[in-house]
Amino acid sequence: MTSAPRLRIAIVGGGIGGLCLAVALSKHADIQIDLYEAAGQFSEIGAGVMFWARTWKIFEQLGLADDLAKVAGAPVDEALSIGLDFRRSDAPTPGSRFAVFRSPYGCIRFHRAHFLDVLVDHLPKGVAHFGKRLASYSETAEGVELAFTDGSSASFDVLIGCDGIKSTIRKQMYEEEASKGKPHLLQHVDPIWSGTMTYRSLIPAERLQEVAGHKHRVMDDAIVYCGKSKHVVSYGIGKGANIVNLVAIFSDPKDEGKPFEGPWVVDCSPDDVRKAFQGWEPEVQQLLTCVDKATLWSLHFLRPLPFYVTSRVALLGDAAHAMLPHQGAGAGQAIEDAYILANILGDPSVTPATISHALKAYEDVRLPFANARVEDSRVNGLLYQFNSEHEDRLETLGPTLENRWNWLWETSLEEEVQQALGILGAKLQPTTWEMSKL
Repeated sequence: MTSAPRLRIAIVGGGIGGLCLAVALSKHADIQIDLYEAAGQFSEIGAGVMFWARTWKIFEQLGLADDLAKVAGAPVDEALSIGLDFRRSDAPTPGSRFAVFRSPYGCIRFHRAHFLDVLVDHLPKGVAHFGKRLASYSETAEGVELAFTDGSSASFDVLIGCDGIKSTIRKQMYEEEASKGKPHLLQHVDPIWSGTMTYRSLIPAERLQEVAGHKHRVMDDAIVYCGKSKHVVSYGIGKGANIVNLVAIFSDPKDEGKPFEGPWVVDCSPDDVRKAFQGWEPEVQQLLTCVDKATLWSLHFLRPLPFYVTSRVALLGDAAHAMLPHQGAGAGQAIEDAYILANILGDPSVTPATISHALKAYEDVRLPFANARVEDSRVNGLLYQFNSEHEDRLETLGPTLENRWNWLWETSLEEEVQQALGILGAKLQPTTWEMSKL
């Protein structure tokens, strides 16, 4: 950058959302980007991550698609194919399909570490700063001051909080607003336990083939094995689907919102996983036989937030709308945030003087859409586990599930970008009074 930047943007948090935003903003030569990550390097906890066609279009726009296709768990093909295949599986006899969701590209899946590596490879040098944990920020008329736990500080025009479900930035934002006579906002500071726990494990594909004696169904498609208050999701990840991602989930809806004590992630015995799903269909038993290492996670989410932004600060990804994994939408929604926000901030009309209008345009488009996905994901978990009004009546449950992804094509990302830019333009139009003085 040879001249003074039009905008100086701080991104706090180097997960999928923060990295995608940095990559998208790097397309604009007149924007200075600094990404702060508390850890010593970029890393992702977890195993598999899935995306739908809507998100793949963003990867194409950002020039990531070719590199991502090389590390996908299956060939990326625009043809209509299975996204999720649902089976009733909570009996020792072979289960059966009761619903199937199909979409263009089907279910596009990755090992999280491989996915993150592609984003990092597209990040310009000098943007990332490691070992920088944010302690607090302060907004002024001129900008935002960041204070880090190592005693250092930095000044920017705008701060984007990509710091996850336990976001420091969301906490400060909502506590400050609550102190202005709005104590009800404090309910949005901390995540809620969903009453759901999940076992996670990675299985070598070769081992699964040996146990099954043939190519297991999960090597080709993402399968959801359903039962009362439990379900299992499994699919191949890694290049050539050489690894199988296994997620085995159990719930008690009455526990939703109760305090959760202890760490959110702990190591557990593989026998715990097998015992929890004892008596399920043979396909599930084949998967569980291959588990030799597992972790137990408590699943939390955020109550839908009433706002994502203040004048110079915005929340993005899990900091704004952490959701349950039951719609395969969490990472995709973070990437949608990043894409739309980068398009808004990239508009030449956005300067330090107009930044509040830009952030409000982002919020106007993203908040209702992403908050709807938070609730959709929660409801999907009830449907999968026969805890909705349909219970286990498969003749009505199946069609209901198949229609739970209609939001993927009700709008396009480009339409939403244009909507946001239109909102921004309207906010920047001179008022009638200003025009009368010209």
